[in-house]
Amino acid sequence: MTLQVLDGVSEAARDQLGDTVALRRRIHQQPELGLDLPETQATVLEALDDLPVNVSTGSSTTSVVAVLQGEAAGAEAGPTVLLRGDMDALPMPEDTGLDYASTVDGVMHACGHDAHVAMLAGAARLLAERRGELAGRVAFMFQPGEEGHHGARFMLDEGLLAEVSDGAAPVSLAFAIHQTPTIPSGVVASRSQALLASSDTLLVTVRGRGGHASMPHHTLDPIPIACEIVTALQAMVTRRVDAFDPAVVTVARIQAGTTSNVIPETAELFGTIRAVSEATRTAVLEDVRRLAAGIAAAHGAEAEVELEPGYPVTVNDDDSAGFVLDTAAALLGSRAAVRMPTPIMGAEDWSYVLQQVPGAMAFLGTAPGGGGRAAPNHSNRMVIDESAMAVGVATYAAVALRWLDGTSGR
Repeated sequence: MTLQVLDGVSEAARDQLGDTVALRRRIHQQPELGLDLPETQATVLEALDDLPVNVSTGSSTTSVVAVLQGEAAGAEAGPTVLLRGDMDALPMPEDTGLDYASTVDGVMHACGHDAHVAMLAGAARLLAERRGELAGRVAFMFQPGEEGHHGARFMLDEGLLAEVSDGAAPVSLAFAIHQTPTIPSGVVASRSQALLASSDTLLVTVRGRGGHASMPHHTLDPIPIACEIVTALQAMVTRRVDAFDPAVVTVARIQAGTTSNVIPETAELFGTIRAVSEATRTAVLEDVRRLAAGIAAAHGAEAEVELEPGYPVTVNDDDSAGFVLDTAAALLGSRAAVRMPTPIMGAEDWSYVLQQVPGAMAFLGTAPGGGGRAAPNHSNRMVIDESAMAVGVATYAAVALRWLDGTSGR
């Protein structure tokens, strides 16, 4: 496959960096939560308004889908590449001190989705200018509700994959970028197979018998039982889960009681369960139920376990991940394309897309300069090196250009 199609891509992305940064900052100042992002949707539609793309919006969410038809020979019958950027923010305060900090109390773009949107819009502009080289079509998926709201699943349920191919060849490659300020700026990192973990929510309610704190023998105190369950969960992970197919069980909240002299009737444990294979995920969920019920029963109490299913494991297709890393190396140099040795225990609803079509996700390093340890995603002090967004724009565009290169014989 020729790599000449990548000529000028990085330069074009750098030339439009000012516009990319401006769009990111505009979205950063007006963050929105969940599946309903009307201001963000309007901003995206404005950014795409002068491009030769077919635009549609969602009915169950404020999603935006834009399809660019290539104009190279055979483009009408050519394959479809799907590129995604998520749009929603997090319910948390911002303490960065930036001139363009959030103007919405208690809401912040602390995961970089504002950068994802800006980079994807920049890639749409770059590819529109080079549509004569595309032997197929590129679909740009602007997705709400990644932060726990299953936005990708809503878009798939609305017929996203059929819509973007429009009766022609289906999606043959799906690609998403996630920025992270804990990787050196401008580095693209990914891997084959599991990239990110599943994420399920755990709620255990231990039911005992309340009474006076001075007479615990007349009660059935749920608090020590709950504490025993927490300890046992940690032992379970280290003794029943394969260290090379890991899981994480974190109890993040313990809630019980109202005052110092009352033993409560119930105690609650609230947390998260992560795994990097569906087999381990299933096994751990079963073990949690059995362990909690068994420990409670041993004390004469009951434990009710509620497991709320979250995102599946994000599994990169081997060939797609290899293609993305090869493309990044050709575009940026081999040192800027890193093959990750292990998955990360965070979770992503891009997993739903990768369950249906071959594709991959890659991380883009956005670590700010100046030394010191950068605040990670989901920190109230998270900032990024905005110049790295040019690399993101170029990588999105390069993946599509190379996949749809009319001279490649694909």
